[in-house]
Amino acid sequence: GNTIVVIEHNLDVIKTADWIVDLGPEGGSGGGEILVAGTPETVADCEKSHTARFLKPLLNQ
Repeated sequence: GNTIVVIEHNLDVIKTADWIVDLGPEGGSGGGEILVAGTPETVADCEKSHTARFLKPLLNQ
């Protein structure tokens, strides 16, 4: 198989990914830590993740 690394903010792309690494919790000096890594469903369940707040409703449609 092939591996593709994508840096993306479009939730329609994120929700279809096989594996996500979510960095944060903020940008700059307030970020840079891996908050969660896993499937979109795993990321959506991470309470520290800003991505989760917006991703979870899309996955529950």
